Amino acid sequence: MTRADGAAHANAAPVPPTDAVPGPDGRLRCPWGLSADDYRAYHDEEWGRPVHGDDALFERLSLEAFQSGLSWITILRRREGFRRAFAGFEIAAVAAFTEHDVERLLDDPGIIRNRAKVTATLANARALADWPAGELDALIWSHAPDPATRPAPRTLADVPAVTEGSTALAKSLKSRGLRFVGPTTAYALMQACGLVNDHLDACWVRTPAASDR
Repeated sequence: MTRADGAAHANAAPVPPTDAVPGPDGRLRCPWGLSADDYRAYHDEEWGRPVHGDDALFERLSLEAFQSGLSWITILRRREGFRRAFAGFEIAAVAAFTEHDVERLLDDPGIIRNRAKVTATLANARALADWPAGELDALIWSHAPDPATRPAPRTLADVPAVTEGSTALAKSLKSRGLRFVGPTTAYALMQACGLVNDHLDACWVRTPAASDR
């Protein structure tokens, strides 16, 4: 290195830290997206991308509630089982479930057999069945913050677990009779459904996720 090269190196702006890590394809990703193949597909193709439609959002809301106290990979690996068990998460269909269905669900190894979460999912479907079409979509997306007010996170420490927006969303959903929708669950929903973009700044998915809005 010449003296000039050394001076230029010394004057170079420091590179901000990032927790993004390269995957097998060399692309930088949020580190959790490389902890399992299931996570990598979910991270690359779904997480942080906008989700619309009452049934689709009911599914995500239900799965986030089932995830409470568990790792997301546990839910992700049972997602098809959940879809089979809960009639594809069609609100009208789940709202018509009976006590017989509750017992069927509690005997189904393809889902998380938690009575409180099962009954809450059915209760939520019954509440939502009385809403006008599109109202769940509109209510949830009304809590999406302005992206300009949210700088891209560089490290995992920059990603919150709860925000004022998720607290407000949880309060709105609870006031309309929905259960298992605390602020943490609401924020996980916001992340998963693209209301916020919490892919790290260096993650290759971040720009596509933002451009899909």
